[in-house]
Amino acid sequence: MHVLVIDENEQQRNKYQLLLDFIDYDTVVTDFQQWQILTEPPQFVILSDSSDKAKTLKELKDLKQALGESMPVLFATPKFSKSDLPGELACLIATTIQTPLKHRQLVHALHIAEVYRESKRTDGAPSLMLFRSLVGNSRAIIEVRKLIEQVADTEANVLILGESGTGKEVVARNLHYYSSRKDKPFVPVNCGAIPGELLESELFGHEKGAFTGAISSRQGRFELADGGTLFLDEIGDMPLAMQVKLLRVIQERVFERVGSNKSVKANVRIIAATHRDLEEYIKQGGFREDLYYRLNVFPIEMPPLQDRIEDIPLLINELITRMEHEQRGSVRLTPAAIMALCQYPWPGNVRELSNLVERLVIIFPYGVVDVRDLPEKFRGHFVPVDGEPVMAIHLSEDHHPVTPSGQTREHLPVEGLDLKEHLTSLEYSLIKQALDEANGVVAHAAKRLQMRRTTLVEKMRKYGLHRQEHATGI
Repeated sequence: MHVLVIDENEQQRNKYQLLLDFIDYDTVVTDFQQWQILTEPPQFVILSDSSDKAKTLKELKDLKQALGESMPVLFATPKFSKSDLPGELACLIATTIQTPLKHRQLVHALHIAEVYRESKRTDGAPSLMLFRSLVGNSRAIIEVRKLIEQVADTEANVLILGESGTGKEVVARNLHYYSSRKDKPFVPVNCGAIPGELLESELFGHEKGAFTGAISSRQGRFELADGGTLFLDEIGDMPLAMQVKLLRVIQERVFERVGSNKSVKANVRIIAATHRDLEEYIKQGGFREDLYYRLNVFPIEMPPLQDRIEDIPLLINELITRMEHEQRGSVRLTPAAIMALCQYPWPGNVRELSNLVERLVIIFPYGVVDVRDLPEKFRGHFVPVDGEPVMAIHLSEDHHPVTPSGQTREHLPVEGLDLKEHLTSLEYSLIKQALDEANGVVAHAAKRLQMRRTTLVEKMRKYGLHRQEHATGI
């Protein structure tokens, strides 16, 4: 990454140079007079505040005019945050870097700048095809994709099983999209959301005067889906009387509107879904066995999210990409935040994860979310150290794929990661945790980290860490 640093203070410029070189950024440092002569455009700009506010604002406007409105500008200032700046200034920058400069905050600000830059890109917009895909590399979701591929371009009825929020409608839409009916309508019906007395009219339509309030004829969902796919969601909640009529339509492929005796051909493919255990529900008398076997020609079971924990990073990336595509904002999560989410049980499955990502985009627009920024129930196990969260990782083997040697391994995010930056953040967090647990005694912390005391002291200097005043041992 190529970063341009503009600062009148030579000592401060050198500090930026040192830190940015360490985290592998190609850096050019200059003052207000010299940056215009640079030949290579940067990817990020760090601009330091000055005592002359009018000059700073003019310099910022000149930067934007010369480098483009999408250029992320990080504004280094003693003020606490972007919201503390005048509105005209705040609207021109991506985020602030509070001075005096600290390594951790600089890394955080660069993350935000990257999100800002990606969100402003107009080239290479993701295709809508991306949002029709089922994301994940877990064995369970790979099996689901394989089943979809096998049955999509057939006329077989499909029954999709799984807990609420697992993505049953996503499977149904994939089945339709990859079928020969994809150019015809996909019509969903939530059987549990429509009162039983209205469901027949909703599915089959009605003629004028068929019942009180039927002031005109109306097509039902079967007619609307003609030539395409009818998705009967929550089929287990359909009343028994309606199940009998649906069974006849599936068997004979004809139906009549309410109030009519004229038969209409049902040229639709039926896909049904339910969160219920229908075999058990049949024993209880709540569902017809003959209808169950008509629908259950080809079952597909969607796994709960807690059974595919390794897919969470990919799902988060997919959900964020979708929001960026819809121009609803963006956000990024730190590895520690993603690790915390991987420890949460997800009773609401993918729908709950989607709601969380949307909430984070609203609360932290174009920001970077760490563990401490997550709602409390999602934070998992982490130890606060001087106000900074440090993850205490307690994942079971079930939550990670296992290599042939029997060791668990991490999944690399689909978009990749900056390994050096990731390891730097991890090293910083572990050193802080060790110092806290050792009450600031460097010798004890070094022993916990299995390193020489002098090596630890050098690393503390590098990261700007200081011993507590009462600590001894160095």
